[in-house]
Amino acid sequence: MATKNCKIMIFGATGYLGVKMVKASISMGHHTYAYVRPIKSNSADPSKIEILNNFKSLGVIVCQGDLDEHEKLVMVLKQVDIVISTLAVPQHLEQLKIISAMKEAGNITRFVPSEFGNEVDRVSGLPPFQKLLDNKKKIRRATEAAGIPFTYVSANSFAAYFVDYLLHPCQISDHATIYGSGEAKAVLNYEEDVAAYTVKAATDPRVANRVIICRPSKNIVSQLDLVSSWEKKTGRTMKRIHVPEEDLIKLSESLPFPDNVAAAILHNILIAGDQVSFDLTEKDLEVTRLYPDYNYTSVDDLLDLCLVNPPKVKLATFA
Repeated sequence: MATKNCKIMIFGATGYLGVKMVKASISMGHHTYAYVRPIKSNSADPSKIEILNNFKSLGVIVCQGDLDEHEKLVMVLKQVDIVISTLAVPQHLEQLKIISAMKEAGNITRFVPSEFGNEVDRVSGLPPFQKLLDNKKKIRRATEAAGIPFTYVSANSFAAYFVDYLLHPCQISDHATIYGSGEAKAVLNYEEDVAAYTVKAATDPRVANRVIICRPSKNIVSQLDLVSSWEKKTGRTMKRIHVPEEDLIKLSESLPFPDNVAAAILHNILIAGDQVSFDLTEKDLEVTRLYPDYNYTSVDDLLDLCLVNPPKVKLATFA
């Protein structure tokens, strides 16, 4: 089972998923480090400063530096056992610098690269999304070539993000945009659960050099399922505005980066249904089988939470 009191370094710690990863690590009793870009007092984002101050109050060791500072990276990595990266899409290939530093440090017992989406070795997509998948594959192959023990996390889709994107609970919307027929199944996992599963897996000997797949049965839903559930809970009827598949394909071909990537991801998840396009076997490590005692938040639970406190999600391009 999971190892206690590990020293975990998190890259991208002040980002959307990174903050949750830090909190999950702390809550499980691990010595937690955050590697962040240097803070310049005259131009620093106040929200980022607030996050870092909160980290410090929780006992997180904050290390400031750039990924180009190889020697500093090596020195910092020698202080920890496990590395979890939550770097955003534009920085995915920057993880090659982390891999180089980990290889030189020689002491890292587990690396979790920034993926947290589809299982990249088992799916494909429209060209803009395929490029993203290929970049993630490059990081996987570089990790393996460097001989660094790894855990890959296929978290599928972030539930709070997609609930906000599709239902707009904060706005009490009377319409919902449906991509394609709306019948394709996707897997929507609550972000806090993704962070918890990741930290558990990163410290679990059973998941060394393996892929974990987050596919809880209660989180497999279609767009139509989601809208119908929300209508029942709110007592309102939502107008369904369908976007044909061919329109989304055209958008993936014509929009500039990164909007073309977002369109291609929507196609892959909500029309192609790629997150459930392959069957799981006994050899696959599915999180609810691996951690049956963990009480995850189902999509239905999340919708109940939205009735009281809608998620405050910054809608950006998909990670």
